[in-house]
Amino acid sequence: MELDLGAVRAFLAVVDDGQFTAASDRLGMTQQAVSKRIARLEADLGVALLTRARAGAEPTEDGAAFLPHARALIGLADQAVGTLRARRRALRIDALARASAPIDIVRDFYETGETDVDLVVSRGALSRRTALADGSVDAAFGRVTGPLPPGVRRIPAWLEPIPILVGRRHRLARRRRVPLPELSGLTAWMPGNARDTEWAEFYDFLSAEFGVRIDTSGPVFGADHIMEKIAASPDLITFANKTQFPGYPDVVEITVTDPVPVYPWSLMWHEGNRHPSLPLLIDHVRDHYRPFTPRTQWIPAPDHPLFPTAP
Repeated sequence: MELDLGAVRAFLAVVDDGQFTAASDRLGMTQQAVSKRIARLEADLGVALLTRARAGAEPTEDGAAFLPHARALIGLADQAVGTLRARRRALRIDALARASAPIDIVRDFYETGETDVDLVVSRGALSRRTALADGSVDAAFGRVTGPLPPGVRRIPAWLEPIPILVGRRHRLARRRRVPLPELSGLTAWMPGNARDTEWAEFYDFLSAEFGVRIDTSGPVFGADHIMEKIAASPDLITFANKTQFPGYPDVVEITVTDPVPVYPWSLMWHEGNRHPSLPLLIDHVRDHYRPFTPRTQWIPAPDHPLFPTAP
């Protein structure tokens, strides 16, 4: 005998709502159709499952005995459907920031035409850890600052060069390139560097090694406020690029060299994630990664073991 799952679902709806009318509304069908489904189920099982009265309906002794099995059947059916739907859904990728290298990586991956992607932006390591564990996102980019949570795996993804922005009144404004050690003694105003974030720690290491003062004072009132202050100052710099702050003619971008500070992006995912497109993304990142070159690039010392040098 094969049970009709639609009839089992109708039985559960009547039990949960206590009335055929409410159950039919929930299921989006007529009361007569619900009654017919349950009658057919009772005929297949050879027992009465519900007692019907003016006040509503409730399970019989046989119905009560069948109830937990009915819930298990529908639960397994919904789980199976959900698994298949999850395999068809877009690959959810946390890029951490809108104007950063991971955006370009994800766009390049999407343009291969192999899968749909759903791009999300998190608040950093804490929310990313939860999202990877519970499957809210399938993969995430960020800087790894400590031991990974259980089940989370990573590979090096990209080393993003970081230039500086200065106003046209700044003494460096006419330079196209500036060695990193020459920034010693200057103040980089970066109000978006929230304390204890993975990017704030990166700049703490840079400050300690090269003598650049990182000023995080003041709230973030938006791009206009930051660029207006940089443009008006003969002294301040900020580590950013024009892609992050387009459309400000009084602010110029200068390449930093000798060594080039690069932000160490990793790709992370949970080993239990079975999205069919996740291996494609991992392979894409592996194929496009270029190894760390300590002679010309700089990353914090704790990041070195995660970003092996070229053989």
